[in-house]
Amino acid sequence: MPIVNKDFDNGNPFDFGRTSADYAKYRDVYPPEFYNRLAELKIGVGGQKILDLGTGTGVLPRNMYRFGGQWIGTDISENQIQYARELSRKAGMEIEYLVSASEALDFPAESFDVVTACQCFMYFDKKIIVPKIHKWLKTNGHLAVLFMAWLPDESAIAAKSEELVLKYNPDWTGAHWQRSAVVEPDWASGFFSLANAVAFDVPVRFTRESWHGRIKSCRGIGASSLTEAEIANWEKEHLAFLQTVPEQFDILHYVTILDLRKLN
Repeated sequence: MPIVNKDFDNGNPFDFGRTSADYAKYRDVYPPEFYNRLAELKIGVGGQKILDLGTGTGVLPRNMYRFGGQWIGTDISENQIQYARELSRKAGMEIEYLVSASEALDFPAESFDVVTACQCFMYFDKKIIVPKIHKWLKTNGHLAVLFMAWLPDESAIAAKSEELVLKYNPDWTGAHWQRSAVVEPDWASGFFSLANAVAFDVPVRFTRESWHGRIKSCRGIGASSLTEAEIANWEKEHLAFLQTVPEQFDILHYVTILDLRKLN
């Protein structure tokens, strides 16, 4: 389902369901340190019931499954959820998935120990979703807002890839990411307090193919409203550029974990 948000890409629609095949193959890029940090913070571990909003292809539930939590993943895109179900089934994981916009979900009060949102919370209507999450969480429950972005100022490869995305989609607002402090957000007032604020750099290893797939499945290309011809032209140029770089390389990323505790 296309999403239109005036704060992103000059209001142009985007739909990650358009790129689900590439998303399933190339967006599972979070390193072990990412998941281990969550477990250290007691997010998504045994004895917990966890709701993952904007789950996409189930990347977070599937990778945290080994820590013993009971997961439900939701996403607005039916295509994304189809891939999430299939990948979980093939891995022998019992994870429940629902197709729904996060703001349209309805669960009984105190249904979950933890609610997570990875790489997606910025898209939600905070006036609607924040009170709902507060209601769904048990006493002293936690909301974890997670994000990981490459740093183009510290990677010539990432910078060139961004340049080519902007050449074909100049409205894309996902470029030029820089580090920012993890602080208690204004929208948490009256509902949550800051429990933990974590930020760290981590190198992520890619091949030419996997980096190309990672970029193609981003909001600026595969999930955008570009035509098939425009995407094909971008692919041709991006693949040609990648022939000039090593077969394997690291891209430095910046990870943030905003861990909020429910105010009762």
